[in-house]
Amino acid sequence: MAWGRVGSVLVLAALMLGASVGTGHSAKDSVTTSGLPIPRYVSLKSDHVNVRAGPTKDNDVAWTYTRSGLPVEITAEFENWRRVRDSEGAEGWVYHSMLSGRRTAVVTMKSKDDLAPIYDRADPGSAIAARLQAGVVTQVKKCTGGWCRVVGSGFDGWIEQQRLWGVYADEKVD
Repeated sequence: MAWGRVGSVLVLAALMLGASVGTGHSAKDSVTTSGLPIPRYVSLKSDHVNVRAGPTKDNDVAWTYTRSGLPVEITAEFENWRRVRDSEGAEGWVYHSMLSGRRTAVVTMKSKDDLAPIYDRADPGSAIAARLQAGVVTQVKKCTGGWCRVVGSGFDGWIEQQRLWGVYADEKVD
């Protein structure tokens, strides 16, 4: 079967989406516009970030984020646009200059009313320095692959990595 136009379009579409066709590589191994891996976590740079339905200013603004530092996951790139997903699963396109490489995370708990302990050390036997509600945004200073040191207004300590949305399981952050 000749590739022709259909084959060329399929290959071009795969390259634009950052897919590795037939190589067994994951999307994280793909070459991107920025040269950085996908997916990856970043944070919002501003208190006013428009999220669009597509990767151009011609696309409608679907909603606006109003909280600087909120973590988002980049799931795709197209030129200077990044498709992002937030901790609630909402996805849309954001202009690259509205994003920061500063790592932040949201505290997650099974029950909204549970509190996440922040420890003095990366050890559940150490003293509890604070307790955080689900939804609190923290700045991630370091992750060891099981624990993360987080800071924020009124707290500085270690939390189990599984309690955070904004870092991957077992990811190391320096």
